[in-house]
Amino acid sequence: MLIVLCGKSNSGKGTVAKYFTTMSDNIIHLDIDKIAHKVNDKEIVIQEITKTFGKKVIDNNRVNRKELGKIVFNNQEEMNKLEAITWKYMQEEIDKFIAKNDNKIIILDYIMLPKTKYFKEADLRILVEAPYEKRIQRALIRDNITKELFEQRDNASIEYIEKDFDYIINNDDDNLKRKVEDIYEQSIISR
Repeated sequence: MLIVLCGKSNSGKGTVAKYFTTMSDNIIHLDIDKIAHKVNDKEIVIQEITKTFGKKVIDNNRVNRKELGKIVFNNQEEMNKLEAITWKYMQEEIDKFIAKNDNKIIILDYIMLPKTKYFKEADLRILVEAPYEKRIQRALIRDNITKELFEQRDNASIEYIEKDFDYIINNDDDNLKRKVEDIYEQSIISR
């Protein structure tokens, strides 16, 4: 079974995924942002990013994500260039993960999943929403970024079409774990 978990930055996707994985040893979670970080360390990707965005985004032969973010989060065309460089390598890693764990329930967690083949292939699509103020508070603490950088990142996100999802979890109260348990009982155990 393939589950996709979407939501804007700091909406609580990781927490929802963690709750699911504690309900069964057969549920495994892949945070695709971590795949993106791993891919950015590939020599070929560093070369392509340097060629496209210049040496200012490279520090000690590694991609400086904050500097790159200043460019891509303010300009959709620049974001598209970055995705054209990295996505093929990210997809290879995701495909390997899925193949390796094909006997498990796999949760893919990523903001941009509706733009990928995985969204169409998913057995279950879940959107996690949280109020803007709650998300920005989390970002300032967890990601140690400025309000301005969070706003840039948030503006670069996609808009979700709610009817494309099987479930929408509003992460604005203390009942998050219960909401996840309900989905688990209704749509995972019953399959």
